[in-house]
Amino acid sequence: MIGIPLQPVLFVRDLSAIFPDGNGGLHALGPVSFSVCPQEFLCVLGPSGSGKSTLLRILAELLPPSSGSVSFEGHKQPRIGFVFQQATLMPWRSVRENITLPLELDNLPPETARQKAQEMIDLVGLNGFESSLPRDLSGGMAQRVALARALVHDPDLLLLDEPFGSLDALTREKMWTELSRIWQAKQKTVIMVTHSIGEALFLADRVLVLTARPGKIKLDLTVDLPRPRDDEIRYTQHFGSLARKLREAIE
Repeated sequence: MIGIPLQPVLFVRDLSAIFPDGNGGLHALGPVSFSVCPQEFLCVLGPSGSGKSTLLRILAELLPPSSGSVSFEGHKQPRIGFVFQQATLMPWRSVRENITLPLELDNLPPETARQKAQEMIDLVGLNGFESSLPRDLSGGMAQRVALARALVHDPDLLLLDEPFGSLDALTREKMWTELSRIWQAKQKTVIMVTHSIGEALFLADRVLVLTARPGKIKLDLTVDLPRPRDDEIRYTQHFGSLARKLREAIE
C-alpha cells in the first residue's frame, strides 16, 4: 500500500442480510465486521452464494441490511462509484456520453462534463473511441467505459462486482494490469468482489475470504507484494504461497 494512513474511513459492523423466502428467511450474509483504510484496495473472495455481491449492494445502499451498520468517516453519505459484472452502458449513447451521464445528473455545465469525461477517456486508454457506440466496443473496452463512468464524479468509494468475469482469460488478465495502473493513478478506496484468487492477489492490498452461506469472514489476508505489479509477479514463490493460503481458506 502506498501512503495509506492507519485510521480507517469505512467501518462495517455486524452486518447481516436475510431475505424473505417463505421459510423463515434465507440468511445470505453475516454477521461480518471489517474496516477499510483510505486508498486501500480490498478484494472479497468466497464460494458462490456466500453473499459477496449482497455485501457490495449494501455498501452502495442498493439494499438495506437486516442488521448491523455501515459508516464512512467524514461523510454522512459517501460518493460511490459502482461497476457491475456487465458494463450496463446505454446503447444509444456514445462512449463520451455514457461517461458524462453521472455529471449530467449532477447538473454540471456541458463543457465541464465533456472535459472531465475526456480526462477519464485518456486515463482508461480509449482515445479515438469517444464517439463510438457500445455495439462497436469489445468486452474489455466496454468495461473500461463503465470504469471511467464510475470514476468521473470522483467517488469516495469504488465498488467493483466481478467487473471482468464475463471476459475471456487473456483479456481479463490484461484488464488486471489496466485496473492496477488506473488505481495507482487515482488512489481510490476500492472494494472488489471476485472469484479469482490470482485476480485478488494481483490487485489487492488485502483479501477477505467469506465462508459458504451465510457468508462470514474466514480469513483477512494482507497481500504484501510490492507495487507496481506486473505479470511476472504471478510466478514468484511468495505469490504462490499467498495463493495457497487463500485456496485453503476457500476449500
